[in-house]
Amino acid sequence: MAEDAQAKLRKARLYLILEREVGDVPAAEIVSAALRGGVDAVQLRDKEASDEDLAATGRELRAVCTRAGALFVVNDRPDLALECGADGVHLGQDDERVDEVRRQVGDSLLIGISTHSPEQIAAAERSAADYLGVGPVFETPTKPGRPAVGLELVERAARHASKPWFAIGGIDPASARAVVDAGARRLAVVRAIRDAEDPEEAARQLRAAVDQEARIGAPG
Repeated sequence: MAEDAQAKLRKARLYLILEREVGDVPAAEIVSAALRGGVDAVQLRDKEASDEDLAATGRELRAVCTRAGALFVVNDRPDLALECGADGVHLGQDDERVDEVRRQVGDSLLIGISTHSPEQIAAAERSAADYLGVGPVFETPTKPGRPAVGLELVERAARHASKPWFAIGGIDPASARAVVDAGARRLAVVRAIRDAEDPEEAARQLRAAVDQEARIGAPG
């Protein structure tokens, strides 16, 4: 994959995940504000939209992220990620295996993988994944039925993960400090920015929390 995408991944601190529209607000409007506030990676995740609509929104978000120098990732679908020129694809534990997707896309895409246990973190480290999501740290309605892993898994990832990883799940400006104190150097959020009255300010607060620790030591 492009060295530029790898470099952006290493520098990324704040990752926003959202659907193609939130209410009547298109994703591009929220993403533009979030990027101004400090988001530097964006994932399009929408289980309800058609492939045509996802591809159209993906191309729009690709352009918005390119102008801001941010990464753009598509959830689940390497085919759509390639179609809209995304930097990467993010996989869940129930999606195609990372190494199979790597065989399909070669070096064209970054590959992220969600992890929910020490065993899954270890497996992701051995796989062809470029980065990990670790969580859900706190209970969140975006992952119904998925129990929170708590700060213990964040602490474990901080000790053992060598690849870039993002703590995710129920994190907001009020709880971000505790997650960072547990060892996270990168945060991924949905509602904290997507549903905020002021997405730019919400992003700025989250970015401030993670940047404060990043100044102390280099992130993993």
